Amino acid sequence: MSGNKDLNRFRNIGIMAHIDAGKTTTTERILYYTGKTHRIGEVDDGAATMDWMEQEKERGITITSAATTCFWHDYQINIIDTPGHVDFTIEVERSLRVLDGAVALFCAVGGVEPQSETVWRQADKYHVPRIAYINKLDRVGADFYETVREMNEKFSVKCVPIQMPAGQGEYFTGVIDLVTMTYRVYHDEDLGATFTDYPIPDDLKEEAKKSRDAMLEAVSEHDDILMDKFVHEKTVASEDIIRALRVAVIKCALVPVLCGSSFRNRGIQKLLDAIVDYLPSPLDLPAVTGFSPDGKKELHRKADPAEPAAALAFKIMSDPHSGRLCYVRVYSGTIRSGMSLLNPNSGIKERVARILQMHSNKRADIEEASAGDIVAIIGFRKTTTGDTLCDTKHPIVLEVMNFPEPVIFVAIEPRSKADQDKLAEALQKLEEEDPTFKAKINEETGQTIISGMGELHLEILVDRMIREFGVQASVGRPSVAYKETITAAVEQEGKFIRQSGGKGQYGHVWLKVEPTENGTHFAFENKMTGMAIPKEYIPGIEKGVKEAMTNGAIAGYPLTGIKVTLLDGTYHDVDSNEMAYKIAASMALQDAVRKAHPAILEPVMSVEVVCPEMYMGNVVGDLNLRRGKINGMVPRGNVQIITAIVPLAEMFGYATALRNLSQGRGSYTMQFAKYAPLPREVATKMFSNMMYV
Repeated sequence: MSGNKDLNRFRNIGIMAHIDAGKTTTTERILYYTGKTHRIGEVDDGAATMDWMEQEKERGITITSAATTCFWHDYQINIIDTPGHVDFTIEVERSLRVLDGAVALFCAVGGVEPQSETVWRQADKYHVPRIAYINKLDRVGADFYETVREMNEKFSVKCVPIQMPAGQGEYFTGVIDLVTMTYRVYHDEDLGATFTDYPIPDDLKEEAKKSRDAMLEAVSEHDDILMDKFVHEKTVASEDIIRALRVAVIKCALVPVLCGSSFRNRGIQKLLDAIVDYLPSPLDLPAVTGFSPDGKKELHRKADPAEPAAALAFKIMSDPHSGRLCYVRVYSGTIRSGMSLLNPNSGIKERVARILQMHSNKRADIEEASAGDIVAIIGFRKTTTGDTLCDTKHPIVLEVMNFPEPVIFVAIEPRSKADQDKLAEALQKLEEEDPTFKAKINEETGQTIISGMGELHLEILVDRMIREFGVQASVGRPSVAYKETITAAVEQEGKFIRQSGGKGQYGHVWLKVEPTENGTHFAFENKMTGMAIPKEYIPGIEKGVKEAMTNGAIAGYPLTGIKVTLLDGTYHDVDSNEMAYKIAASMALQDAVRKAHPAILEPVMSVEVVCPEMYMGNVVGDLNLRRGKINGMVPRGNVQIITAIVPLAEMFGYATALRNLSQGRGSYTMQFAKYAPLPREVATKMFSNMMYV
């Protein structure tokens, strides 16, 4: 990884999709055909290279994103295989933040599933160019064209097939390339490593020509040369199409759609060609933007090894052999072993002890990493997820990452004093690794409370505490992370005056407390006229309000959706100080919340159930009993897809209930949708001291 590498031949990509769409299976084929591995590891056998954790092998799912590097036609492809389960959405989020391009996988039977939409929106958020690959075309019920139709219906960008399948389901024999107009058949005897390109079969020629014309029409909208040739019916060369497609993909104006069956080893080499042909190199994207440490000046760093070093830490991992691993994406400059880098987020200098190139959980030491590289570094002690690391003489702060709040929690009790020490160490390391995992001590009960994104998320983390850290602990039942808010506007005085001989304490404020208009968590505004309170005490007032928001008036849950306006106050020349105003503001907020018709908010989940039609009535009836609101029922093949909004509190144990309702033939996915008011009758049963007016 020297400074003279050709960045045009680099591709930093992620593979993203709904759970069980075939991400890890596809990655295994990519590693096999590029020569990175010499056998294909299967997910169902617990032998997939990228699923290295014990929990991943046992469950057959991806839990943590794994990085690897392979080569295809002299191009270096750095791949991150991400989880599909919604509980581990943070792994997708932080991976997409540092990638240049992505492959979005879709199941030809399931179509555009809920988590597919979630990861697509995450890619939109970071403007990640992508190509789409429709997998599992060998399965009964596969429908390539229906999946493409769904993609164009649900996504805002045009999705254009550049391939079509020759047959579907058990009749799927190969892939027709609409760019070269050839029909590729893969040889089963060597696991699809070799193939033959034939002319398109006669019975598919007309359909292939229609599909090619539709592709050319869509692509030519983004290229004048292609438009001219298409309109005047001139011969269009493959090179023209590839060039125009590449430009449109990099601009996120168009998504090419490919097809295949990864499990049957069909379509992967074409996918690798598309990664190289259409997805951007680090040089194709704009210079990364950041700010000076004081936030006043916008700065840019080009993907150039000679520029000042700038990298983003996107993942922290505890390693039993090497200690603390910090995964970084190097955006500019060159990082070498032994050098020091500045973490401008904390102001601390960190030393690069070792640089590792990762292949799943295996690693190789390298001397340096430069612009475009994704590597792991040993030696960083204080750096956390989302921190920037940069040249000490040219500081820059790259855009930070935002993480969702946990929605579920459990109490965990160590069984002995020795386990208590182990538990503290385990919680600290797991919090460093996973920003969506939180641990705290309940001051009233003394219990340790851990919170996360779902039942599976917490189950995996507890399992890791037992296996990796040797913690013996008892775990309570999962509970819902409720919040509190207010429904009315109130003006409230807060006064804190204390005389104790000598200098006293004096803080006096008038606050207006009201619900935020757009549902934002918190807003603070100063509308005080004149200098009733010196401006140096205003930050203390805001701080007091924020601290008071940690406990609501009904059941002590955190407050959200509150706007506080400072209207007035008074000041004492001798006794006023920041602490006094902080306490006065805290008292004012607590009193105001009690008067402002407080309400409990509960997390509500977006649920999608797939089941045979004969069980649909039972499933819908059960969802209604769970306070669910049915949004729609859509037939797909021989099954029904039911979408609903259901409170999280009613969904515990749903997997078992659905199995019983559908004789084991139903499946469901669930993801956080929003916080919504808890119905009065439910709240009254739960909280005897309800303060609804």
